[in-house]
Amino acid sequence: MTDPSAESQAGRGRWVAILTGAISILIGVLYLALIVVLDSRGPLQPPPPEALVDSALIRPEAGAASSAASPAAVPPPA
Repeated sequence: MTDPSAESQAGRGRWVAILTGAISILIGVLYLALIVVLDSRGPLQPPPPEALVDSALIRPEAGAASSAASPAAVPPPA
């Protein structure tokens, strides 16, 4: 004779396995949809040359470690 609690544990384990499988399939389908959307945007293009210029070369005071070399940091003559 089988134990009724063992049968209920087996039934519960079966539903947990079905639920876990369904969640796994859902994650797979969502991942596939994300890849399709990202691939449909076309090939990646390199950034324009203006985007590759270092901002420290354009504004030296913004990229300098010390502000002593900056003309704005020099006090006016007394």
